[in-house]
Parts: sequence; C-alpha cells; structure tokens
Amino acid sequence: MYISRYFSSSFNFVPKHLPCSQEALEVVQKFVKCHQRILILSGAGISTESGIPDYRSEDVGLYSTSNKRPVQIKDFMQSSKVRQRYWARNFIGWPRFSSFLPNLSHKIIADWESRGKVSCVVTQNVDGLHFKAGSKNVIELHGTAFKTGCVSCSYTITRHKFQNELSLYNDYISLKPLSIRPDGDVEISMEEVDKFHVPECPNCGGILKPCIVFFGDNVPKERVERVKSELASSDALLVIGSSLSVFSAYRFILLSAESKIPIGIINIGATRGDKFSSFRIPARCGEVLPLVTVSDVNQIDESNTL
Repeated sequence: MYISRYFSSSFNFVPKHLPCSQEALEVVQKFVKCHQRILILSGAGISTESGIPDYRSEDVGLYSTSNKRPVQIKDFMQSSKVRQRYWARNFIGWPRFSSFLPNLSHKIIADWESRGKVSCVVTQNVDGLHFKAGSKNVIELHGTAFKTGCVSCSYTITRHKFQNELSLYNDYISLKPLSIRPDGDVEISMEEVDKFHVPECPNCGGILKPCIVFFGDNVPKERVERVKSELASSDALLVIGSSLSVFSAYRFILLSAESKIPIGIINIGATRGDKFSSFRIPARCGEVLPLVTVSDVNQIDESNTL
C-alpha cells in the first residue's frame, strides 16, 4: 500500500548498504508486534531519504564530503561576525530547507501512532518532517528550525516571518538553490556575508537565534524530563536512523537499559547503543518499515514476548 503510492524518495545521501534480509525483517516484525507502546527515537538518517544529508554517514555525510563543521554555541554568542555568517547562509538555504517533505518512513511512523502502536516520537532532527507527516506527540530534542527567538527575552517569531524581515534588510541577495546541511546551512561568498544585515530583537535589542540546540549547547532540562516521562510510560524503544553519537540522545539508551526497557535499532551504520540493543538492522529505514505489519493495539497478541 505504502510503496505503490510513494515515489519521491531521494537516495543521494543514503550510505551504501545491503538489502534487508528476511531474517532481519522477522526480528523487527516480532519486536513491533510484541510491544504496545513504542517510543521512537529518530535521527538524521530518517531524513536522508527526503533529500537532507546527515553529518556522519560514510562517504555521503557532510563530515565525509566537507571540512566545514556546524557553528558552536559559544562562537555564535560571542561573535557578531559568526552570527552574520550564520544568518546569511541560513537565509539563502531556508526556502529549500523549509520545502523538504516527509518520506515514507515519517509517514509510516505517523500511521503507527494513529493506530496506538507508537507512544511518542523523540527526534534529534530540526526539520519538522515528523509533524509534516502527521505525527502528533513529537518531542523535538534539539528544537526546531521553524522558529526564531531572542536569547535575552521571551520574543519569538516564526522562521517564515523572520525570512520576510531578513529579505527587507537584504534585498540585494539572490536566493538560489545550493547544497544544504541538516540545519539549513549553505555555502555563500564572503562578499555576500560581509554585506548581510542581521536585525536585533525588536523588544530588547538582544541576539536572535534559531530555536535549535547548537553544538556545544545543552538540551533544556524540562525537555529531557519530558522524554524521560514518555520513556517511563513506554514498553520499548526503537531507534531509527541515528548513530547515537551525541549524548543528548544516547542518554536515553542508557536509561532504557537501566530500566530494562527493550531496545531495537534500525540504522545502516554501527551505533553507540548497539551493545544495549536486542538487534540492529543495517538497512535503509524506508526499506524496512513498509514491510512491517502493524495492527491496532487492541488486536495485539500479548502472549508473544521477546
């Protein structure tokens, strides 16, 4: 049903991998069938099939194809030139980044949630694709690129509206499609950067920043506590498309292991959580998930256990 209606996947940023074996598929099927409230933890790997590259995938991730690295929170806060460069590049990348669409995996997870199978979706991504796919109970662990806020007061503005404001100040820049990063960053000339004007907060004159957790920053405590609460009320954790390299997500693997909550992983490459999981399927998310059969939770055979 899903496969016949889905033709927009982009595999340019999906690393090399082997097809999912029937044995591996059966392992995933049993895991999903035996649990009624699965917390999904998704990473950049789930969005590569929408055309958004990740950072760490072998040969195709941005760390493999570029020597550029994401902006650190310390640099962003301390340097007006860093902020100018960040917003100039983000301004040009925004039209394309904001137009990406959810892929088959996002849609299937939303369907599982509607059937009562998924308790919560915790995503490391800032691309908003789970919401676009129709998922309701989503915790964006690293925030969202679709909102901008002041670091000194409570002022916030949608990223789309902020784009309009940036356009008024910087109408000399031609918006053109370019290669893009997971956070919407792109490459532009230093001449364009040096001329770019970044407005201050209209309320207090403070620094405006996308509502995302930058590298080197911390996930807000209340967000972490909300994930812990959702995990405590779930009976399994399924990781999809994440290497779990950063502690912000890895901590929930440790917590699940400590709480004896079963863990499954679907990710092409090895992950930091492999030693704690019941399995890791080294296959593409969009290949595995469509082949998993899910019924409404009241139809689950509770006699099946792992």
